Amino acid sequence: MLNALVRKSSITLGALLVTAAAAAGEAARELAPGYEEGMPVLRLQKDAARGRGWLLTASGVFLFDLKTRRTMAHVSLPGWVWVGEEFSCPPDLAIGPDGEALISSNVEPTLLRVDPVTFAVSRHTPLLDADTDKDVGFTGLTFSSAQGTFYAVSHFGALWRIDRSLRRAQKVDLPSPMPRACGVAIRATKSGFNRFFGLCVRGQQGGWTVNLAPDRRSGYVVGQPCSPEQHGSDK
Repeated sequence: MLNALVRKSSITLGALLVTAAAAAGEAARELAPGYEEGMPVLRLQKDAARGRGWLLTASGVFLFDLKTRRTMAHVSLPGWVWVGEEFSCPPDLAIGPDGEALISSNVEPTLLRVDPVTFAVSRHTPLLDADTDKDVGFTGLTFSSAQGTFYAVSHFGALWRIDRSLRRAQKVDLPSPMPRACGVAIRATKSGFNRFFGLCVRGQQGGWTVNLAPDRRSGYVVGQPCSPEQHGSDK
């Protein structure tokens, strides 16, 4: 079951490169070395501040220059465990505060960190404070620069706060789960002040708006999608 193939309907690397290049007014100049035609892309994240793009595929992570479209690195992910879409939403990739890439597993609470300079891969297993009887994986992952915290969702509907050191994952108390959660992003707000910090959670059959209390330990869920901040692409 592990490493099952993602459905053929997934977006391919070539299509994503063309789309990203068109958005920047450029034409894609090359495919990443090692890319095989039809290989599904699980996640595309653009780090505009550093002019980089990160592509998560079944064979690892490709890092490319957003301006020149040139591949900077292909990083394999030793020990990365995940399952295909017939069993769960795909794993995720988030850009950390120092430009590193964090890759999740969708079946176990592990994160692989790719160093933004050396491209060395390190493995981290945050200590869960709940749901230790479940197969906890992270099908959505994002970093909040305002909070200095990672937020993640699990396929069975839980929301987590993961500290910046990747040592602890604390479950956020919600009145109801968000089943088949597939992605999480910071909610866009019109005002610079908002008592409640918001998240947008995408599911296989819709989405939710999550408003967290000031202490970030609990929140309430609105059964409708919201608009995330435009820091990267959605899955």
